[in-house]
Amino acid sequence: MLKTSRPLAVAALATAAIALTACAPTDEADTGTDTATDAGSSETPAADECTPDTMETVTAGTLTIATDTPAYEPWFVDNDPTNGEGYESAVAYAIAEQLGYTAEQVTWVTVPFNKVVQPGPKDFDFDVNQVSITEGRRKAVDFSSGYFDVVQTVITNAGSAIDGATTVAELADAKLGAQVGTTSYTAITDQIQPSEDPAVFDTNDQAVQALKNGQIDGIVVDLPTAYFMTAVQLDDGLIVGQLPLEGGEPEQFGAVLALGSPLTGCVSGAVDALRDDGILDQISQEWLAQQGAPELS
Repeated sequence: MLKTSRPLAVAALATAAIALTACAPTDEADTGTDTATDAGSSETPAADECTPDTMETVTAGTLTIATDTPAYEPWFVDNDPTNGEGYESAVAYAIAEQLGYTAEQVTWVTVPFNKVVQPGPKDFDFDVNQVSITEGRRKAVDFSSGYFDVVQTVITNAGSAIDGATTVAELADAKLGAQVGTTSYTAITDQIQPSEDPAVFDTNDQAVQALKNGQIDGIVVDLPTAYFMTAVQLDDGLIVGQLPLEGGEPEQFGAVLALGSPLTGCVSGAVDALRDDGILDQISQEWLAQQGAPELS
């Protein structure tokens, strides 16, 4: 497990990012994204407010972290978030360490993706599950500062109708699919705008099976997941290309907290410190280092 180089800085920025429920793809219509420093703002917490003794966690002295199951690679390894392996597991433990928690003081709970971004009380302190920070979701939940910059990517099988496409326009007649309630789905409807309605799946595994069965021509997912799907889950999988960034700013994943959580500033400050100290880059190099993928024009 990586060791952070300093305690939570008093100067770390606090954020309050909130979000609409993602039960249906239409909830993602507003997809404004945030950088690590503009995900929202609130009063900066003092250093002594962000310790296991002072933080108002679900269980006193324990940091309860949520994610979905199955927990996919490269974000997690062996569907086991507790082992500290995989990008998001490593980031979660790094945040905990930055806040003064030992690995033994971290507890994991399983929460489905859609439930995480719905409004209402949470039985976890924060969630890490490739949840993109959007203006819509900010109406229902808080977000930490972004811990990962991501681009959306189209994958397919060799020999498919979109194998060899180099432009977004060449995807217009394709049958594409994505997981329900994700910005990947929104990327299909808003950026690609195919002539045929996209297929919606409860999980990425279902999308992969549909691609194997020839029910769809391609899947839209974030780039690291695209690497995993094409290398591990698909026999003849390949990356068609990355979708252009909208507005020139990358989409970001952030930790999800209950709306108005007293922990938001502390978790954001921890993420900011990890970014400033280069720890996020170290974790990315360990778990996400891959060759580049072509960009679609």
